[in-house]
Amino acid sequence: MSLPASVSSWLLVLLCAVSGAYCLGRVRRSGGAASREAGPEALMGFGMAVMAVPGGFGEGWRAPVLGAVFCGAALHAGWLLRGGIHHAHHLVGSLSMVYMAFMPGSGHGAGRHGAGLPLVTGALLLYYAGYVVLGGSRLVTAGAAGATGAPYPLAGDGPAEVIRACRLAMGTGMLAMLLAM
Repeated sequence: MSLPASVSSWLLVLLCAVSGAYCLGRVRRSGGAASREAGPEALMGFGMAVMAVPGGFGEGWRAPVLGAVFCGAALHAGWLLRGGIHHAHHLVGSLSMVYMAFMPGSGHGAGRHGAGLPLVTGALLLYYAGYVVLGGSRLVTAGAAGATGAPYPLAGDGPAEVIRACRLAMGTGMLAMLLAM
């Protein structure tokens, strides 16, 4: 792996881990609905950080463990869908993580090419590209317009812009890992 690829992989690990840590802090500080929203985001951030580690770290155990964890997260997100469609993003994110965990060369900087099913990977790329563009535009216009712009209501558990920025960072990280497949 080249030095620029290694550096960008480690920056992705750092970005995802910091986003996961911030969300975990939100879980600890808040309760109720805010905690139910921040928990899956923290899990996603830490899971993405583990998946983005470059090289051969955890090759034997990483896919089955991440696959099992995110299958459970997908079941949880599916269960939460009965409370409203705003949980669909967590379901898509969890299923995306399961997909990437079991695809060889899946976005963790291993440098392998040709991984994944083109139709599924393409659909996920379109979804996350749209999510990032929409999230970025909402983040930019939120301060000027005073609108919340969140995909689901915020519960006052942190600065709204920071929460949106963490979601945007994780969406961008997911897009980067899909592009690396």
